[in-house]
Amino acid sequence: MLMLNQTDLTLVSFILNGIPGLEDMHMWISFPFCSMYAVAVVGNCGLLYLICYEDSLHRPMYYFLAVLSLTDLFICSSTIPKALCIFWFHFKEISFDGCLVQMFFIHTSTGMESGVLMLMALDRYIAICYPLRYSTILTNSVIAKAGLSTFLRRVFLIIPFTVLTKHLPYCRGNIIPHTYHDHMSVAKLSCGNIKVNVIYGLTVSLLTGGFDILCITISYTMILRAVVSLSSADAWHKAFSTCTAHICAIVFSYSPAFFCFFSHCFGGHTISPSCHIIVTNIYLLLPPL
Repeated sequence: MLMLNQTDLTLVSFILNGIPGLEDMHMWISFPFCSMYAVAVVGNCGLLYLICYEDSLHRPMYYFLAVLSLTDLFICSSTIPKALCIFWFHFKEISFDGCLVQMFFIHTSTGMESGVLMLMALDRYIAICYPLRYSTILTNSVIAKAGLSTFLRRVFLIIPFTVLTKHLPYCRGNIIPHTYHDHMSVAKLSCGNIKVNVIYGLTVSLLTGGFDILCITISYTMILRAVVSLSSADAWHKAFSTCTAHICAIVFSYSPAFFCFFSHCFGGHTISPSCHIIVTNIYLLLPPL
């Protein structure tokens, strides 16, 4: 017991091993990662600049797009720089507190992205179904409150993750076969009971993700009903064109997210760890890109 307590007390850092089984290819893998990250950062920063300084873009749709761009910058910047340090310089060590900070930002940002996509779906619903009341419903005050509530919802749900993880006893080493820290990859190193962590993680994912997807589905169902009732072909085209970019963003965001979730739950023995890690990194890179 004394040795166990000493081990718990001396665990002050973790080692990220990158992509297991593909260590010899880390340098080659880093180039597409770096290119995608550079394009994502430059593109989203440019988008934020345009929305900020172009008066014609000071509308609810573009305000939500700006929040989405800012969220995507946090998502990729929380993970990719550390992954590139592993690939290029073999800087694999990270402090325990640094691990918790990275985990907090990753889970907060990904949940925030889902919430913003839901808000954008509601925005399109109001714009198409209530066009004459659009500007009076979605005022700047309403947009700010919606964005803040989405952010606070995720923060308050993620804080217990970090608290639960911080107070777990760790005695199974400090090596994580991944490029970043997520909740379960850290919790699996604990020799304590992580049932609460697993249940809470699944509950948060299903409730928040399920709520956002339900709102998006209802919004587009109502939009489709409204569009079908239109008699003009031009109106059809305008209604669908205004939703196309948002639908693409939803597909790019949720497709890899679903793969990661279901592979964690059901594909642990059939999907190789290297494949899973590559897809999870794409999940964090593709939406910002």
